Amino acid sequence: MCVQNYRELIVWQKAMDLVTEVYCLTRLFPREELYGLTNQIRRAVVSIPSNIAEGQARKSTAEFRNFLSIAQGSMAEVDTQILIAIRLQYLTETQAQTALALLMELKKCYQSYKPA
Repeated sequence: MCVQNYRELIVWQKAMDLVTEVYCLTRLFPREELYGLTNQIRRAVVSIPSNIAEGQARKSTAEFRNFLSIAQGSMAEVDTQILIAIRLQYLTETQAQTALALLMELKKCYQSYKPA
């Protein structure tokens, strides 16, 4: 890989933006969700850039792709949890719009890492 550091990866940068956005959104959740949905979505969103970083640090394309796959699973988890928050009326669709847009951008970034 020509990238020397995971911080140079656009996919990692966008994932970090998503973490910030989700943390801001979850501050709007009811207090009783602190150990429920709030904790679950925060753990899932943090795992996205964490797995990208760990995979890139492994210095093997096969391992990097494996960690990207794990991060992709966490993206689906975050997407689902945002939709749950909307259904439970913890968030409006307008409030969730930025986070969902960032998820879409991340999904597009992942296309460039798929095996040939």
